[in-house]
Amino acid sequence: MARLTRTQRRNDLVLAVVLFLGGMLSAVLSSVSGIYGDEQGSLAIALVYVAVLAAPIAVRRKWPSVTAVIVSVAYFLAVTFRIPELYAGNIAMFIALYTVGAWEPNRRRATIVRVAIIVGMFAWLFVVMFQDATQPVDPDVEGAFSRVGAFSPFVAYQLLMIGVNALFFGGAYYFGDRSHQQMRERAALEERTAELESEREVTAAQAVALDRVRIARELHDVVAHHVSLMGVQAGVARSLLSRDPDAARETLASIEGSARASLHELRQLLETLRSPDSDASPDTAPTTHGLTSIRALVDEAEAAGLRTTFTVVGEPVIDPPPLVQVNLYRIAQEALTNARRHAGPGATADVRLRFSREAVELEVSNTGRAGSTTPGLGQLGMRERAAVSGGSIEIGPRSRGGWLVRVRVPLATAEVSHA
Repeated sequence: MARLTRTQRRNDLVLAVVLFLGGMLSAVLSSVSGIYGDEQGSLAIALVYVAVLAAPIAVRRKWPSVTAVIVSVAYFLAVTFRIPELYAGNIAMFIALYTVGAWEPNRRRATIVRVAIIVGMFAWLFVVMFQDATQPVDPDVEGAFSRVGAFSPFVAYQLLMIGVNALFFGGAYYFGDRSHQQMRERAALEERTAELESEREVTAAQAVALDRVRIARELHDVVAHHVSLMGVQAGVARSLLSRDPDAARETLASIEGSARASLHELRQLLETLRSPDSDASPDTAPTTHGLTSIRALVDEAEAAGLRTTFTVVGEPVIDPPPLVQVNLYRIAQEALTNARRHAGPGATADVRLRFSREAVELEVSNTGRAGSTTPGLGQLGMRERAAVSGGSIEIGPRSRGGWLVRVRVPLATAEVSHA
């Protein structure tokens, strides 16, 4: 059940005050008009009765069942002892019954309280009807209904009272239950809205985290490859500078080319990130890279002094998706970069690209030192690229020495995400 707000408490207090003032006016007018004749109670008692009706209404939503019982008992006593007040009691009864249905959290108690009040009121009504029906009619009494005939004025009046009370109590019962159901639905809707908002925030945070991972992965692959290549080439140029200036100039020209290529790829990546309408992921920003670009990586490795062979086995049945091609290219790039950095002098590398009907497989192996077995950012990036491509990857030292990177991507599951 929803918690009471300050506004609702204030509204109940205002309602109680209005009911009290209206009841006082009704009591005064009823007393002056003498609605019950000689058997009518005093005005003082009527004013106390109005106060008893109004006070529980001020806390009706906090203690709905208690309010209903107090108002019902007061109303029963007022009618029984002919207390001169008509309208405030009926209004308070309707509000009390409605409030039990709408605000009582214990639904079993709500049903018991309302049924008990309704049954008690109708039992009292039938007792009064029986007493009136068995009393002799005094034709000299003004307002006495005749009981003559199958459908006498007396019977019509009693049926009218039954109908009015049925509508009165039935309406209070129905509208109370209906209000309670609407509050439950509104609470469930608010809870679901809060859950969706929380899920939206989590999803947004996850998306930001994934974007940061993609950007970090792409920056690492672009910068690490070209910087590593330039470092190797710079060392070669330094060793050739004194004894072979022409070869040193060629090596310096290669460094310049590597720097330009690095800047070009970084510019493409930044343009993709800055474009608000672009649907491209950072992984696919350099759209010129694919499986056919692996040959250029092999040539760069050769130029940097790492003897590298490249073999293509089979023919592609279908072209892998662009993102798969970019990821395989980046894996080959990182594997060759690691080979240049860690394999040592005299090492060789071998790149094999295999196509079958079911999958595409890339294998990059090298001789020499195995390098560090502690996973770094490069290995983490390769594993992430293999995972988002829907494939599997093997990274580790070979039994006969050196290092092996092998990734396999099934073509049937090449529907990849951008995670």
